[in-house]
Amino acid sequence: MNLSNLKPAAGSVKKSKRIGRGQGSGKGGTSTKGHKGAQSRTGYSRKVGFEGGQMPLQRRIPKGGFKNINRVEYAAINLDVLQTLAETMNLSKIDHELLVSKHLVGKRELVKVLGRGEVKAKIEVHAHKFSATAKAAIEAAGGSAHEIA
Repeated sequence: MNLSNLKPAAGSVKKSKRIGRGQGSGKGGTSTKGHKGAQSRTGYSRKVGFEGGQMPLQRRIPKGGFKNINRVEYAAINLDVLQTLAETMNLSKIDHELLVSKHLVGKRELVKVLGRGEVKAKIEVHAHKFSATAKAAIEAAGGSAHEIA
């Protein structure tokens, strides 16, 4: 086998349908486009979502809800995650930079500490927001919760 005798597998390449090349071809006349109508015209392109004149789905369904432009999104970190971090790395202080370096939050994300799990280690936590239960649990374990502005 060499480059001069390469060819596609048998039956894998089909001949294209040549339309509009006279009546003898069997595909002349209307060129398989039927009689009249927009689809038979040159330059026709169907609009996205067009349903043949029927009211399209995206216009039949009512609009709903709204997007609050003042909403502040927080990345949630639970107490059990802070506890495992403190245990495995032997930490006394957990801040935003540490969470970013461990890929727990993005560098532009705001962090909120939530109260799932429990904290046994005495840790100083710096975050943008704390839930009431999380703050109470951290302080009950002898640590401190500091809000970053």
